[in-house]
Amino acid sequence: MTDSRPSRRLRQGRASLAISFFVQGAIFALLVTRIPALQDRYGISDGLLPLFLAAVPILAGVGSVGTEHLVKRLRPGLVLRVVQPIVSVALLAAGSGTTVWQLAAALAVFGLTVGALDASMNMLGVSLQRAYGRSIMLGFHGAYSLGGIAGASLAWVGAHWDLPLPTLYAPLVATLVPVALIASRWYVDRQADRQADHLTAHQADDQADDHGAAVSMRALLPLCLVMAFAYIGDSTVSNWSAKYLEDVLHSSEQLATVPYNVYMVTTLLGRSFGDFGVRRFGAVAVVRAGALLAGAGFAVVAAAPSPWVGMGGFTLLGLGLCVLVPQTFAAAGRLFPGASDAAVARLNIFNYVGFLIGSPLVGALGGAWNYRAAMLVPMALVLVTIRYARSFTPVPAGYGDGHERPRTVDVG
Repeated sequence: MTDSRPSRRLRQGRASLAISFFVQGAIFALLVTRIPALQDRYGISDGLLPLFLAAVPILAGVGSVGTEHLVKRLRPGLVLRVVQPIVSVALLAAGSGTTVWQLAAALAVFGLTVGALDASMNMLGVSLQRAYGRSIMLGFHGAYSLGGIAGASLAWVGAHWDLPLPTLYAPLVATLVPVALIASRWYVDRQADRQADHLTAHQADDQADDHGAAVSMRALLPLCLVMAFAYIGDSTVSNWSAKYLEDVLHSSEQLATVPYNVYMVTTLLGRSFGDFGVRRFGAVAVVRAGALLAGAGFAVVAAAPSPWVGMGGFTLLGLGLCVLVPQTFAAAGRLFPGASDAAVARLNIFNYVGFLIGSPLVGALGGAWNYRAAMLVPMALVLVTIRYARSFTPVPAGYGDGHERPRTVDVG
């Protein structure tokens, strides 16, 4: 008699990886939401600040490329177990230094290791989804969103009570690092999977060939574009939502802080239910719906006559954009089942490409033209995703047309 439920090993691996996504979401939010405090602590000018901010995603891209080669020798789970504490300590170092060179060094370490962390986390997520035989990637990214909400809320507390950055960061890092290390004991990755009796023969063959297969950038390019477009949209919300509400829609300063929180909450909600949508309607339909919702959200924001209508647009944006990134990673794993680690590492670079392009692009267009018109550019890019929707259901050789991999089962 067979049992279609995932094994205990897989369930533990899923929970432990979700904890790592949560921790990373919190750590990243604690950095980006306290950038003004870092600027004040180190006396960095407005002209110099963008250089520091651009260096982090550039170095993260380097870290992601390096991880593609590193996992040929080390398990992704081991890479994640090592780099996640380093990222957390780098955050603490960034908030505890006294000179600009110390901040530069801390952010350099943060950037390099966060690229390795993002890549290895998503490698594990893709591998685990393969073992599950059904969509679970959105849930991991939902945990990241939940961590981001928690981190942003703690940052608000720190700002409200005027806590020094070391006072804010130290106890959180001291808590999150041990939590992540304990959770890492239950990661499930390739080598561990090969020894587990729940793998199908096809999955074992795919994982055994993981280092031997090649990744075609021509085949991966549509997914790379979707990833970049999604992060252009995301960085637009992160960097310009408050300014847009206050300067264009004439909201109060307090109300202008709300859209990003609304965006994060709706992102969490969308990802919490997104896996069910993928199982019920398929990845193509979910990606198309997400792109349409995000495009509609940007259109509402661009045409909004009042702050509250603008917030409605940002709500649609959260519900739409939230499904694109997790499904893009999952699609890369399906497209290259024998080289999913390399595909994820290369795809992850376009996360940072989108982040680097999005904010400056909207800022330049807003300054030279106007911010309402600037919102139409990420809208158009997100809608282009619809053209590439079919890339989300590649058909690996030997598997039925348009179907997921066979559901794994435990025997006995």
